[in-house]
Amino acid sequence: MKVVSLFSGAGGLDLGFKMAGHQIVWANDIYEDAVKTYRLNIGNHILLKDITDILSEEIPECDAVIGGFPCQGFSVANTGRHEDDERNKLYLEMVRVIRDKKPSFFVAENVKGILSIGGGQVFKNILEDFSSLQYNVEYRLLNSADYGVPQKRMRVIIVGVRNDLNVKYEFPTPTHSEKGTLLTNPWVTVGDAISDFPDPDKPNNMPNHVYSKYKLNFNGYLGHRPVNPNAPAPTVTARGDNRGGAVILPHPNNKRRMTCRELATLQSFPSDFVFVGGIASVCRQIGNAVPPLLAKAIAQKFNELIPYTTNA
Repeated sequence: MKVVSLFSGAGGLDLGFKMAGHQIVWANDIYEDAVKTYRLNIGNHILLKDITDILSEEIPECDAVIGGFPCQGFSVANTGRHEDDERNKLYLEMVRVIRDKKPSFFVAENVKGILSIGGGQVFKNILEDFSSLQYNVEYRLLNSADYGVPQKRMRVIIVGVRNDLNVKYEFPTPTHSEKGTLLTNPWVTVGDAISDFPDPDKPNNMPNHVYSKYKLNFNGYLGHRPVNPNAPAPTVTARGDNRGGAVILPHPNNKRRMTCRELATLQSFPSDFVFVGGIASVCRQIGNAVPPLLAKAIAQKFNELIPYTTNA
């Protein structure tokens, strides 16, 4: 499929779609370091510009629109959600692009917490907005660990299929489970993922293998909890201060924090995917990303629907 990507960041979602055989024809983000990372690893088709300043006619025709829309603009009291409401403009930009480009499919990703804002009413409104564009809309809460990602990262995935296509998207079946079964492999653990990494304090050639010196303090708060090497990691977050260390996961040795490369591996980025920027910026890019392996599992399910697309 020809895919347009919104709020692309460093490109985790896009990389997964590429791994599944699809072509990203256009992408957009406003964060300069993330755009530089994207260009270095994925392609020059990303535009560094505010989506609100981009006309729909400037975006190429496509079979699918994908993106993890920001959720900060939602107001529980704002159930009317008018287009001129500044708080919701980024979400409405995704609605606008889907409405104007009329792709066969769309995929939207967001955090688990979006399900409970306003007692669930905000998410209900989101689904109604997408459905009003003449799409059959379904969603699932997926655990990234169930698809080979060494991280227990829960994400809401919304998929829309244009009504006139008369086909149904089937969410991917888990390939992994906590203990493993006859049909699934065991979850990939932190130890499985990073045990062979070189010591970052010694000379090595591994890109982004540097870590924040932000002090470890095991007090039970986010970023200050021991990491179990025999389980998938807790969620890699993008939150923190300008020094980039406040919520970076500790290394299982409990002596330092994870390096940027280790965090990227926990997000299932390949080892040759190089991030641009300082430690704080790189950790933000990694924490904001969709794990490529999760994205690949989602994207592969579209392959059987390609004959129904209009622009493939």
